[in-house]
Amino acid sequence: MSHHPAAPTALAAAPPAPGYRWVILGAATFTQAAACFFVQGIGAMAVPLQDALGLDATRLGLLLSASQLAPLVGLVVAGELLDRYGERWVVGLGAGIVAAALLAGSLAPGYGSLLAVLLVVGAGYSTIQPGGSKSVASWFEPGQRGFAMGVRQAGLPLGGALAVAVLPPLATAYGWRSALLAGGLVALAGAGAFAALHRRPPTGPALPGPRSPTAGPPPAGPAAAVVERLRLLREPALVRALLSGLAMVSVHSGLGVLGALYLHDATSLGAGAAGAVLVVSQLAGMLGRIGLAAWSDRSRAGRYRPVLTSMVAAVAGLLALATPLGHHPVGAAVLFTWLGFFGIGWYGPWVAHLAEAAPPGRTGLALGLVMAVNQVAVVLAPPALGLLRDTTRDGPYGGYTPAWVALAAVTALTAALTARPGRAARRPPSARGR
Repeated sequence: MSHHPAAPTALAAAPPAPGYRWVILGAATFTQAAACFFVQGIGAMAVPLQDALGLDATRLGLLLSASQLAPLVGLVVAGELLDRYGERWVVGLGAGIVAAALLAGSLAPGYGSLLAVLLVVGAGYSTIQPGGSKSVASWFEPGQRGFAMGVRQAGLPLGGALAVAVLPPLATAYGWRSALLAGGLVALAGAGAFAALHRRPPTGPALPGPRSPTAGPPPAGPAAAVVERLRLLREPALVRALLSGLAMVSVHSGLGVLGALYLHDATSLGAGAAGAVLVVSQLAGMLGRIGLAAWSDRSRAGRYRPVLTSMVAAVAGLLALATPLGHHPVGAAVLFTWLGFFGIGWYGPWVAHLAEAAPPGRTGLALGLVMAVNQVAVVLAPPALGLLRDTTRDGPYGGYTPAWVALAAVTALTAALTARPGRAARRPPSARGR
């Protein structure tokens, strides 16, 4: 009896159609939102955490920093793993670590244990940002890459908006540990979705794909290997991305650690109204990531122009918060929406600019390196701003104006330093006119 064993094998091995890129985009966006869900809600949980654990703004800032400490090294390691082994299991395993840590953390006895849990969460989350970005960049051509990156990066403010809406009332009603349990279950769903749905592009990636585990430069000492990797940061486009990233992640961190407290103290909004303002701010950030990234697909001045515009807009919004307008409930709501759009939305075109500026075969490493250096600001900004607020709270400005002005000054200086266009930052010819 004749049979054809090759047919089922060929069918099973058939590569996904080009339209599958939208499934990849959906999976990467969902996993991003799920993995960052709990961490993005910490700032909004300021009031219940203060009531339960007796925290001041400095210790609250340390909670945000704890989840961002491990990525200082983890992002570089993740970048190497992504270039060698691809995204599917690296990202899936990272999201799984986030889920396991949060589920275990639901049994944490107090503040110290919560800090330890967030350190582990940060280690797992190290794979999500560069991995999801590399996955989406490899599936989309330059003419659509900015938009796709913006949609994918919208997962963070989307997760933040959901967290702000869900976690504070959950923590108030059932205790702060219930928020960790919810965050762990959501992260677990994200891990499963990415591992189940991720595939490699059918005709080879638009960006360089995984390298063989045996590929790479000739063996050298650890110091030489580190120097060789750090040389990537000398590329002009990567320098611009690095400096602008340091400034804007500080702005984003400032909104996260001080936003709920500011709305409660400076505008006398109740917990529910302040939470609603923060939800709108996160949703504005989601729209900003998509809209600004889509603009970068068509900008003749290159993908960096929307990033520069976002820095200027953030400076204006921060300075306005330091005026009487920022102390009026309606005025503060408008300014937080503005800062959400630009102070969170900048990341969409920024990561597209970074992915295209990476040298061939080093996309994952470049993403990991620059994001790792940015983690310095992510780690230091929340406790520093919290400490600045605590030490100046008895002054005439209530502790918030010095923080907003400091962020505005740093961002304005960065915008001035990176305003000059460079060839490395311009869009490739193939992306123009699409």
